[in-house]
Amino acid sequence: MPQLHRTLSVLSCCISLLLITGCEKPTVDVSVHGVNYSGETFSYYVADLTMPHKTAGGELIDPFSAGGTTCCVMLPRKWRSGIKLQVRMTHWLEARPDGSLPEVKQLFVVDVPPYINGKPGELWVLREADGKASVISSDFQPDHPKWPGKMKGWPVPSLEYRRERWHLVEQHQLDFVNAYSSLLKGLENSPRASVKDAWEHAKKYEPRSLKDFSGPDDPNYVASLKREYMNGLKESQRELAKLKEMRP
Repeated sequence: MPQLHRTLSVLSCCISLLLITGCEKPTVDVSVHGVNYSGETFSYYVADLTMPHKTAGGELIDPFSAGGTTCCVMLPRKWRSGIKLQVRMTHWLEARPDGSLPEVKQLFVVDVPPYINGKPGELWVLREADGKASVISSDFQPDHPKWPGKMKGWPVPSLEYRRERWHLVEQHQLDFVNAYSSLLKGLENSPRASVKDAWEHAKKYEPRSLKDFSGPDDPNYVASLKREYMNGLKESQRELAKLKEMRP
């Protein structure tokens, strides 16, 4: 019986020792974020070199933007020199005349720099301004004082990009101005046809808007259309003028 007791005690000690020293995995799974410091939309996948089939990422990230959170990449629990990851990136060039977007695929093998405070943090996959890839393991975001990356802060859109986006909004507002101008011109040049088209459109999509009118020949309906078009034109012109003042 004493022998059995000693055997059980030794076994208990061994199990305790295993629980203390042997249960901690040498690797840890961390969440992944993508940050785009370039002027091109891109998508990415990141993987361990030893398991390239097990990827994380897949987000589509706009220029000068950041993505969400995806899962997961496995990192060694303790940093050592030579930790590398594979980053596959895709970006697109300007559209061809047929509307298709030329696709550019790139493969990067990047080093994982030393961990902050000696422990692995979330993985940040960065597309740098020149289109190259790098990674940072950190639980601090890019705008945090302890962020270890060479690029500090979140992406800031370039003047060229801001003007490009502004021009798209300006063109959209200009389309409204032109549309209301065209509707008013139609009322002036071809009143019967224009009013009939407006009535049929409203009858199909907004029948409640016609409840106060007897038909397309109702003078009140014609006057209502004209007011609607004139107010729409004035508002669109006002918004367009405000946009022009806000040009980057």
